[in-house]
Amino acid sequence: MNISSIVVQTTPKFLEEVLRDIKACDVCDYHLHDAKGRIIITIEGESVDEELKKLRVIEAIPHVIAADMQMAYSEDELDRNIDVINHSDAVPAMLNDDTVEAKDIIYNGDLKQKMDLEAFAKQLDKGQ
Repeated sequence: MNISSIVVQTTPKFLEEVLRDIKACDVCDYHLHDAKGRIIITIEGESVDEELKKLRVIEAIPHVIAADMQMAYSEDELDRNIDVINHSDAVPAMLNDDTVEAKDIIYNGDLKQKMDLEAFAKQLDKGQ
């Protein structure tokens, strides 16, 4: 199951009309809006393709300027990452080794450069 939040943008002039159409369609759940024409909705789907089809329906509503995914949750992705975490040592071995001096611990300082969670966990297990 995938769930994504969408920010829909319209003009204040057409806000009520777009709100009516969003609330009437069966592809999303309305949550809130502001006077500037920003509307927050969520969509759900069994796959990304299903979510994208629903997003296209929202984009096709008259007077919608933009409809952009802001946050996405994928149950399958979460399950894979939890499995990696559960099957690796979350604390690097060197941090449990009383013979290692703090000055010898090297911190790379940037997790974004790690290839993926699994590769990062393997590096932790090796004490790198």
